[in-house]
Amino acid sequence: MAQIDNLPPLREVIATHDLQAKKSLGQNFLLDLNLTARIARAAGDLPGSDVLEVGPGPGGLTRGLLAEGARRVLAIEKDARCLPALAEIAAAYPGKLEVINADALEINPLDHLTPPIKVVANLPYNVGTELLVRWLTPEVWPPVWSTLTLMFQKEVAERIVAKPGSKAYGRLALLAQWRCEAKIVLTLPPGAFTPPPKIDSAVVHLKALPEPRFPAPAKQLERVVAAAFNQRRKMLRAALKGLDKNIEARLERLGIAPTARAEEIGLEDFCALARDLQQNRP
Repeated sequence: MAQIDNLPPLREVIATHDLQAKKSLGQNFLLDLNLTARIARAAGDLPGSDVLEVGPGPGGLTRGLLAEGARRVLAIEKDARCLPALAEIAAAYPGKLEVINADALEINPLDHLTPPIKVVANLPYNVGTELLVRWLTPEVWPPVWSTLTLMFQKEVAERIVAKPGSKAYGRLALLAQWRCEAKIVLTLPPGAFTPPPKIDSAVVHLKALPEPRFPAPAKQLERVVAAAFNQRRKMLRAALKGLDKNIEARLERLGIAPTARAEEIGLEDFCALARDLQQNRP
């Protein structure tokens, strides 16, 4: 394995600092520095951007980001055991890496970052989806970040890029594709990690659009999509009844079949329904 910097191999770092991955923290450490450099390159223009990384662990992706020339990296790590290893990286890249020992769900990183901002992370499995939804649903759009380059379990990645009619299509696909261009850029086998997860992982790259593909009030769209897919086996007239007792007539007026199921409905129709509910409240 080619070295990307003068720091020790990750297996050696993990052994030196006794960094066994904790299942309770959703940790799976990516060991191959060539792969971390590929993920960093997939994020685009790093020398011109600050980068937010969540859950760096022993710093494999952190090193990839810095080696690829990131202007500055802010790494948020909940596990204090990882801090000495990250401090060694900070020393090797003076002034380029700031590490905050905190829960990413409880901190506002914007105080520490200067736009343009990219988010690049091998997200801990137990908080990955929640963080993604937060990044996709700010009150103001465009967001403070220009791109998200994120690693998930492959099945989650497939849900983000899924199209109508597929089993993977649902809330994540709609929220992501409403405001972003989303694509899978890399798939990784379990053996690339320690401990190896049971399934493949994949890296998704999301580029923020200047404005959403179709107009819709964000919170109303979230409500509609959540209600539709929480009962995805039901017809829309039943799944959405909690939003409006006259939902069937509303759907018919909008040209949406009340007997259709959520996975058959495209983004444009969901946005139209959200707008109609907002403007013509029951």
